Amino acid sequence: MRRLIPKFLTVLTVTTACSAQGFDGDWDAAYTKATTALAKLSLSEKIGIVSGVGWGKGPCSGTTSAARSINYPALCLQDGPLGVRSAASITAFPAGIQAGATWDRALMRERGRGIGEETRALGIHVILGPVAGPLGQFAQGGRNWEGFSNDPYLSGVANEQTIAGIQEAGAQACVKHYILNEQERDRETMNSVVDDRTLHELYLWPFAEAVRAGVASIMCSYNRVDGTYACENRRLMEDLLKNELGFKGYVLTDWNAQHSTAESANTGLDMTMPGSAQNGGNVFWGSRLQSAVSAGQVQMSRLDDMVKRILAAWYFTKQDVGYPDTKIDRRTNNGGPNVQGSHSTIARAVARDGIVLLKNTDGILPLKSPKSIAIIGSDAVPNPRGINSCQDMGCNQGTLTMGWGSGSATLPYVSSPADTITTRAKKDGTTVTLSASDTASQGRSTAQNAEVAIVFITADSGEAYITVEGHAGDRKDLFAWHNGEALVKAVAEVNKNVIVVVHTVGPIILEGFADLSNVKAILWAGLPGQEAGNALVDVLYGDYSPSGKLPYTIAKTASDYGTTIQGYSDNFREGLFIDYRALEKNRITPRYEFGYGLSYTTFNYSSLVIYGSPSSGAETGPTVPGGASSLFEVVATVAVNVTNSGSATAAEVPQLYIGFPDSAPGTPARQLRGFDKLSLQPGEGATVRFELRRKDLSFWDAPAKKWSLPKGTFGVEVGASSRDIRLTEIQHFVAVRNALSSSIGSSAIPSKTSHR
Repeated sequence: MRRLIPKFLTVLTVTTACSAQGFDGDWDAAYTKATTALAKLSLSEKIGIVSGVGWGKGPCSGTTSAARSINYPALCLQDGPLGVRSAASITAFPAGIQAGATWDRALMRERGRGIGEETRALGIHVILGPVAGPLGQFAQGGRNWEGFSNDPYLSGVANEQTIAGIQEAGAQACVKHYILNEQERDRETMNSVVDDRTLHELYLWPFAEAVRAGVASIMCSYNRVDGTYACENRRLMEDLLKNELGFKGYVLTDWNAQHSTAESANTGLDMTMPGSAQNGGNVFWGSRLQSAVSAGQVQMSRLDDMVKRILAAWYFTKQDVGYPDTKIDRRTNNGGPNVQGSHSTIARAVARDGIVLLKNTDGILPLKSPKSIAIIGSDAVPNPRGINSCQDMGCNQGTLTMGWGSGSATLPYVSSPADTITTRAKKDGTTVTLSASDTASQGRSTAQNAEVAIVFITADSGEAYITVEGHAGDRKDLFAWHNGEALVKAVAEVNKNVIVVVHTVGPIILEGFADLSNVKAILWAGLPGQEAGNALVDVLYGDYSPSGKLPYTIAKTASDYGTTIQGYSDNFREGLFIDYRALEKNRITPRYEFGYGLSYTTFNYSSLVIYGSPSSGAETGPTVPGGASSLFEVVATVAVNVTNSGSATAAEVPQLYIGFPDSAPGTPARQLRGFDKLSLQPGEGATVRFELRRKDLSFWDAPAKKWSLPKGTFGVEVGASSRDIRLTEIQHFVAVRNALSSSIGSSAIPSKTSHR
C-alpha cells in the first residue's frame, strides 16, 4: 500500500461535503404544524385529504379535496419521473436509466432540481417519481428505464440525489413502485414471493435510501406480495416502511391499486388515488371510509395518522407558504405555461455524460473531419408523424428519447442526430448523406462510398397498457428492433469505418456485430430525452470525452442473466444474484460488464489505503429515517489516487467493490459500495475517499431480523468497472489503520470525499 505519486502530477483541488445527500428538512417541525392543523379539521375534511376526487374530476392525474379551515389546497399529483406529464411546455429530461449511466451525483441532483422547479412552477404539489422499483430483476422488464440501475447501491444514491433536488425546489417527491413490481406482465395480479434477505439487500435498499433522503411520499404497487396486495399489506407498509425504516411521510396507491376500504386503511395506506377508476367504479374511500370510521371499522386515530402524515409532508416541503396555484387542467387540455427556463442545459449534460463508449478501434472517435459521412437508420431523424404523435410515446418511430407509458412526457422539441451531425459536419466541409430507413439494402447503398458510416439502432419498452410492435410493456427478447443487427452487418459489409449508436431502454445482444473488424465504434446513447442529437455530437466530435458507465451488464446471451419474465407468480429463485452478481457467480464473461465505459484518455489508479475499525455485530440505536441509527455511522474509509495519464480532459468514475467474509454465507463475491466522478485535465490527479457506513459492510441477518456486520476478512477492490479492478486489498477491518494522518495525510494530492 505504498503511495505512488507521479512526478508530472498537477494538483487538483476538489472538495465535496458529505452533508450534501438527502433533503434537509425538519420532520419534527412539520409534525408540530400538522398536529395543530389536524385539530381544526372536520371529519369530512379529513376524508377529503386522504381520498382522491375521482378519475377525470380534478385538474391533475390525482387530486384530493381542499380543506378551507386550514388553507390547505386541493393537492395536485402528476406524473412523472423524467418530466411533468400532460404539461405543454416542460423539459423532457433524459430517462432515469440515462441519469444512472452518468454515475454523477451532482448531475442527478441537478436533474431532480430541474424537474422539481418545473413541477412547482406549474403549481403541482407531488411529482410521481423517482423510481426505485422495478429495480431490474429482468433485463426485459418494461419499466426498468424509468429507474436508475439494477444495482441497489447505485439506484439508492440516484434516488437520494433526485429526491433532494426535487424537494429542494419545493415539490414533493413520490418514490415508486413499492415493491417487487418487477415486470409488466400480469402486474395487477402477480404474486411476488421473496426471502427476507433478498428483499432487504436488493429490492428494499433503494427505498430505504429514499426514506433516508427525506422523501415525502411513497407509492405502493399493483402486485401481491406473499399473497396480499401491496397496498393493503401490513408487513410492507407498517412493519417495514413505517416501523423498521422510520418513514415519516405518507403511502399512496398506484392508480386503482386499492382493493378494500377498512383493510387498506388498517394496514397502513394513507391516501387513495385517483379515487375511482376511469369508468367511475372502485370507490373504496371517500364516503365509504367515512362510514367505516363511523362504524368503528377504522379507528379515528388511524384516520388522524393518515391526515397528519399527508399534512406533515406538505409542511416539510414548505408548501404552506407562497406555493403557486395549479396551472394545468387535464379536463380542459390546459397544459399550462412554459416552465422550461434554462433546463435544456441540464438535460443536455445528463444525456451527454450518460453516453457510454463501448468500443473504439483505431481511435476512430472522436471524429477528425472526415470527407464524407453516411447517416443510416430511422432513429437518426425525428418521428415523421410528429414527435408527440403517439399516445404516451407508445411507438418506436424516429429518434428514441424515452420509453412509453405514464413515465413519459411531452417533448417540446427533439434535437435529432441527423440534424446536429449535419450541422456540425458542414463546418468541417464534410459531405453528409442520409438514409432514414432501417432496410439493410438501403443502408448498404448509402454507406458504400462514405468515409464513415454512422448506424442508429434501437430497443424500446414501456407500460403494459400499450402494446408496441408486439411488445406488451416488457420486451419479448433482447435484440435490436427493426432488424437493427442486420442493418449494422449490411453496412459493415461495404464500409470500413462503421460507428454504431444505440438508443435503448436496456441491454441488447450485440454478438452479431460487436466483433466485426469494420465496426470500429459502439456508442451506447441510452434514452437521452429532448437533447439527443446535441449530446451525441458533443461526444462524437470530442468536445467532451465520453464518461458514462453502464448501469447494468450487457451479456452475450439472454440466458446469461439467469432470469426471465414470469407468469402469475414470481418466486425470486435467483435471490441476491441478478445482473453482474449472477454472471460472477456462474463464471460467465459478459460482452460489457456493469460499470464499464471507455474514454478518450487513460487513467492510472494507485495507493489504495484503508482505515477505520468498525466492530462486528448487529445494528443498534434508535430508529431514524432509513433504519437503525448505527447503520449510517461512517465506520471505515477507502482512499485511492486517480490520475489522468492521457492527453485529453475527461472524467473518470472510480468504483469501490466489497467482498464479504465467509461469516456472511451466500453473499455475492463483489458488490458496489462506493463511486465518485472526477473531471481531470491531463496530468491532474486526486485522492478519492470512499466513506463506508456500517450498513455498507453489513448483511441482513434474517433470523435476527437485523443488519449485521460480519466478522472476518473483507475484499476491497477499486477499479474502472466491476471487472476492470485496478487495486485490491484483503482487509480485516478491526486491524486497519485508524488515523488518516498516519497513512495518507501528507499526500500531495488533495482529497475528494465520496458522499458514501
